[in-house]
Amino acid sequence: MDWQRFAEQMGVMAQDLREQPSVDATLGRVTGAAVELLEGCEAAGVVVLGGQGPVSLAPSQPLVAELDELQGKLDQGPCLDAARRVTGKQTAGERAFRIADFTQADPRWPDFVTEARKRGVGSMMGFLLPAEHEDFGVLCLYSRRPGAFTEESERAGALLAFHAEVALSAARTHAQMEQALATRHEIGQAMGILMARHRIPENEAFNALRRHSQNHNVKLREVARLVCEQGALPRS
Repeated sequence: MDWQRFAEQMGVMAQDLREQPSVDATLGRVTGAAVELLEGCEAAGVVVLGGQGPVSLAPSQPLVAELDELQGKLDQGPCLDAARRVTGKQTAGERAFRIADFTQADPRWPDFVTEARKRGVGSMMGFLLPAEHEDFGVLCLYSRRPGAFTEESERAGALLAFHAEVALSAARTHAQMEQALATRHEIGQAMGILMARHRIPENEAFNALRRHSQNHNVKLREVARLVCEQGALPRS
């Protein structure tokens, strides 16, 4: 592997990731870069554990989403294990896994390996993408060829995952800031409506929104949105 060329490609990709407009776009660029830059990788995706099981994000092919769903149905698979093992203190080695050959039985995930092989998967590799106070994602890479991923592939994949982790953290922070600003704006609009309608000062308008939120177990932003739509507090 030409590591100098790979390093240059990583630099270009890192800049590209910073320019993505959203978390979803960043994820899509990550999985696209995995297929473009990692030798042997034919498909990629990110999976996170949701309340109903694994959720497939930015799959480069429909097969990736199918394999994520398969792990959920079997309650077994490398991506599930990687996310469930999280303690926040893994070493770099503990944050990666590799299934070198799907034609061979694997005692760790026997049912998943058998079913994935039927779907044409030959080998697989994955990396944990932790982020503080967020769901843990796993970058999963696939090839139809057994033995496609080597130790060298794993080192290259780990570098890609590192850049992905940094970019995702930045994208999430940006998204949270945008959401906070949007919430603040909507609450301000709702307060203005209540102040004009009931001829009350600003603090009373805010307290009215907050009481409704607490009494009905509804988020303050949702109460504000309803006020903006209806011109008044929702009826109890």
